[in-house]
Amino acid sequence: MNTLHIPSVAHVAPRLQHLWSILTADQQTLVLDSLTLRAYKKNESIYREGERPDHLMAVIDGKVKIFRDGVGGRSQIVRVLRPVQYFGYRASMAREPYVTAAAAFEPSLIAFLPMDRVYDIMRVNNALCQFFIAELATDLGVSDRRTVSLTQKHVRGRLAESLLYLKDVYGLSVRNHSLSIHLTREDLASLSNMTTSNAIRTLSNFAAEGLVAIHGKDIVILDEEGLQRISTNG
Repeated sequence: MNTLHIPSVAHVAPRLQHLWSILTADQQTLVLDSLTLRAYKKNESIYREGERPDHLMAVIDGKVKIFRDGVGGRSQIVRVLRPVQYFGYRASMAREPYVTAAAAFEPSLIAFLPMDRVYDIMRVNNALCQFFIAELATDLGVSDRRTVSLTQKHVRGRLAESLLYLKDVYGLSVRNHSLSIHLTREDLASLSNMTTSNAIRTLSNFAAEGLVAIHGKDIVILDEEGLQRISTNG
């Protein structure tokens, strides 16, 4: 699939899980009047580090990666997103430019709501404030766990955790029970904080040990408990 059909805003807005249901009728109308949709091609940039954060974004269809460029131009994927997850708002709430960048893993449909509208609603809707507090707290917990893992685990532990993380976020394909995402080996390495050559070698070792099966771009998890042991032991 190279392109995505862009549906009407009225069709998409009720899909904004948890957020839509805590809005009053007037607030829902305000969102409908302000919400815009944009389709992105595979690998197309959604926002860049240093840009001004003006919008709350939500993944409607597709998959998105949040990343930073590190030393020597190496990219580090810090988070991956699925429908319906929100992003782009933390920097606005912190009153700072984006410290990360975002791009589409595959053709994706993204909803944009101006942060000014979000703040207007938050001033009179405590439930929306609590919603964003919970979202930020959850993201912080994920970030804290991954920071420890990516800095203290060996390459096998990091790759095992990344494969399990991808399974938790995107699930498995109904067709062949492979991870429901096709990552390049470079992206898998970036997610696991290792070189591409280490990612390729370690993944091949996992296949030889019967932990995974590799069929072209498909990665099938054969022994989830085994991967969990490797991830836990680091």
